[in-house]
Amino acid sequence: MKAAYFTEYGAPEKVLTIKDIEKPTPKDNEILIKVHAAAVNDYDWSLVTGKPKAYRLFFGFFKPKHQTGMEVSGVIEAIGEKVKKWRVGEEVYGDTSNFGFGAFAEYMSINENAVVKKPSGMSFVDAASLSHASLLALQGLRDVGKIQSGQKILINGGGGGVGSFGIQIAKTYNCEVSGVDSEDKLDMMKDMGFDHVIDYRKEDFTKMGIKYDLILDCRSNKSPFACSKALKEKGKYVSIGGEINTLLSIFFWGKVISLFSKKRISILGLKSNVGLEYIQDLYDQKKITCTIDGPYPLAEVPRLIQYFGEGKHKGKIVVQVL
Repeated sequence: MKAAYFTEYGAPEKVLTIKDIEKPTPKDNEILIKVHAAAVNDYDWSLVTGKPKAYRLFFGFFKPKHQTGMEVSGVIEAIGEKVKKWRVGEEVYGDTSNFGFGAFAEYMSINENAVVKKPSGMSFVDAASLSHASLLALQGLRDVGKIQSGQKILINGGGGGVGSFGIQIAKTYNCEVSGVDSEDKLDMMKDMGFDHVIDYRKEDFTKMGIKYDLILDCRSNKSPFACSKALKEKGKYVSIGGEINTLLSIFFWGKVISLFSKKRISILGLKSNVGLEYIQDLYDQKKITCTIDGPYPLAEVPRLIQYFGEGKHKGKIVVQVL
């Protein structure tokens, strides 16, 4: 089978290739998925580049021990002897990162609990785009941020995959939503439904004097003190990820800020695939749609991971394998 493959850390277009490798055989508790689509995310960038280096504790210190791709949609082609919940021919999707990687391939063998059933009315491309980004948005806004109807919200990094779902989820609560990103994404963000858009190169949202009930930070490139100044008295700030040093700062100083004020500074610990039923319901009601950058062929995975790392993507980058 063809798959994205690499053996050393480095720039994606230098170390990643598409090559023929052996088709996997599912173990007793695994299913073999014929991949229809997969999506690019921050794990792929960190996994290939080996940056930040702290991640190598999980990915392999001297060389990678995983391949790329953790958001998958496809059809079950074979099952292990102990698999009980799935049958051959069923359509599935999900964030597989709790169990492994390797979705940028024609086939993927993964634990049976790594995926959920794909609704028949959802395309494989949309399904691949939903499983990780939509839950970062949902869990960040609803579960940690405790979003309330009519609030004033800001999404930093609003033009990416998480932002594209975050704006739609926030609008189901009738919130006023501002989005921060690069100038070339602002028109798209207005079309998504953002009430206000901010070019981060021209304006710093933490210095504009506007205060928000809730900030969902997809970039985490500001200090927690700066972000706290952009919060209302009982406002909440939720980071969904970023550089290790920044996250450590948010974790430590966030506790201090929360100790001496009513503001709450938090980092989301994503629960993979938890809440997909809620997202599916919104999708069925056409309350959320998927903003797809692509779909692209498997051969473009090295370029696409570089493209993601440069922050040029609009919405969710999806690779269509079949």
